[in-house]
Amino acid sequence: MKVYMLKDLENVGAAGEIVKVAEGYACNFLIPRKYAVQLTLANESSYVKKAKTIENRKEVIATKTSLLAQKISAIEIKIARPLHDDGKLYGTVSAQEVVDKLADLGVNVSKNQIIFNKNIKEKGAHKVTVKLSSQLQPIMTVTIVGAK
Repeated sequence: MKVYMLKDLENVGAAGEIVKVAEGYACNFLIPRKYAVQLTLANESSYVKKAKTIENRKEVIATKTSLLAQKISAIEIKIARPLHDDGKLYGTVSAQEVVDKLADLGVNVSKNQIIFNKNIKEKGAHKVTVKLSSQLQPIMTVTIVGAK
């Protein structure tokens, strides 16, 4: 049975896709829980148009995201913080600080997208991952310098 997915469902399909599933799975799970609607001869053409529109939007978003990933990979952020005599920070660098520095450079991401390999507690260059999507995770450099 062909169904049009209304919501993302892992191992089945993403919202806006037309997928073929077992009839029992569609009738007993997908359709009652509003994950999908059944395709019929009457509604198939309208859902095919919607699926194509969504696919075009996804392509545009993927292109923009890949350009953003290239831009992020080339960025090196410098953060000035007071240091102990041994070169360690008072506290750690937060994801919000990285987001604020990126915003100053015209890159808008949320703090949930910033992934530290380890907490930044000392001066020097550190690698930070920005999770744009499950496939695109550019790595940028955050350099900590001493402030007076």
